[in-house]
Amino acid sequence: MDEAADDLKQDPLNDCESLQIHVEVHQKPNSTVKKEDIKGSILRLLNRHNIVFGDYKWTEFDDTFLTNNVQSVAVVDTELKLKERQPIYLSDCNLFIHIFHLNEEGPSTENLEEENENIIAANHWVLPAAEFHGLWESLVYEHEVKSDLLDYVTTTLLFSDRNVNSNLISWNRVVLLHGPPGTGKTSLCKALAQKLTIRLSHSGKLVTKMFQKIHEFIDDKDTLVFVLIDEVESLTAARNSFRAGTEPSDAIRVVNAVLTQIDQIKRFPNVVILTTSNITEKIDMAFVDRADIKQYIGPPSTAAIFKIYLSCLEELMKCQIIYPRQQLLTLRELEVIGYVENDVSKLSLVLKEIARKSEGLSGRVLRKLPFLAHALYVQTPNVAMAAFLQALSLVVDKQFEERAKLSDCV
Repeated sequence: MDEAADDLKQDPLNDCESLQIHVEVHQKPNSTVKKEDIKGSILRLLNRHNIVFGDYKWTEFDDTFLTNNVQSVAVVDTELKLKERQPIYLSDCNLFIHIFHLNEEGPSTENLEEENENIIAANHWVLPAAEFHGLWESLVYEHEVKSDLLDYVTTTLLFSDRNVNSNLISWNRVVLLHGPPGTGKTSLCKALAQKLTIRLSHSGKLVTKMFQKIHEFIDDKDTLVFVLIDEVESLTAARNSFRAGTEPSDAIRVVNAVLTQIDQIKRFPNVVILTTSNITEKIDMAFVDRADIKQYIGPPSTAAIFKIYLSCLEELMKCQIIYPRQQLLTLRELEVIGYVENDVSKLSLVLKEIARKSEGLSGRVLRKLPFLAHALYVQTPNVAMAAFLQALSLVVDKQFEERAKLSDCV
C-alpha cells in the first residue's frame, strides 16, 4: 500500500493534493507486459483526455499498445466524492492508478464430511474475480454508504500497515451490514472485497463461512483476506435460545467457537471480517460489540430507484431490446430544468413517477422488474421506450397487488 502511494507521488499528474481520483485499469488476460509500461501509457492517455464529467470509461484506444494490452480504463467512484456532476480536471488531481487482471477460474469449495455426505462449507475466491466484475457499480445506495465502507476499511488497513498500537487505539476489523432481506448486503460485501483488492493489494482471498483454513491464508502477509459471514444472526441468536432452554448445548458451543475465532483472527493486520444480518434484533450483543461499523442497508430511496431503473434501461438500449435509443435525463438534470415537461424531459419524468411509486421494493425486486415488464407486457424483440415504460409501470402495480394478496392470506 505504501509502495503504491510512493510510486504515485512521482507521477507528473499528481502535484495537486486537492482531490483523489482512482483510475482502474483492467489488463487483458493474455497480456504479460509490465505494469510500469502500462502505467506510462495510461498517464499519456489521461493527459490527452484531461477533462471528465464524473465517472468515465474507455474501452477503445488510439494507442496500439493499450489496444493490445488493456481491456478498459475507468475513472471511478467520483460520485462518492462529489455531490453533483461537474467537470474534473485530471491534471489538478491526485491520481491513483490501479492495474489488475481478473481471475477467471471461479470459486473453489471446501467440503466437510458429515455421515458419509459431503457438505459444501465454504467457497474461496481469488480476487479480483471475473464473477464480481461490475458488481460494485451495479449497487445503488444513499450517497454515503459505499464511500463510508471504503473509507473505513482503507483506514483499518492503513492503521495495521503502520503498526498503530491497538492497545491505545482500538479497532476490530469487523463490519456488520444489517437490514431487511433483498437489499444487497451480501453483494455489497463481495463487491467491497473486490474493490479493495484492486485498490489496496496485488492479491487477496474472500473466504465464506469457514474458519478452518483461514490461518493458512493469513500466514501469507502479502495476502489480503476477507472473511464473509452471511446471515450472522443464525449463529449468534443461538446463545439467546440456549439461555431460554430451546437450543441444544452443542449448538451454543459452535457459536462460542465462532466468536472465539473472530477474536483470534482480528489480531492479524491483513484480515477484514464482513458480516450481514437480515434480522438485526436477533444478533447477540456479544457479536454486535465486536463490530466497528454497523451499517444499516435499507430499501432504496426514490432517487436510488430512479438510478437503478436508469441503468437497466441503458442496458436494454445497448442490447437493442428498447429501440430506438432515447435520451433520458438524470434527476439532477431534471432538477436543473425545474421538472418542466418538454419533448426532451417527458420520458424521464414518466420514469421519475414510476420510481416514486416503487418505493418500498427491495433492490433485488427492482432489478427483476424490467425482465418481468418485458415478459408480461411486451414479448416482442424490440420495443419503444414509451411502451416499455408503460409496461414497467404496470408491473410495479402488479408487485404491490401481489404483496397485498399475500398479506391477506397470512
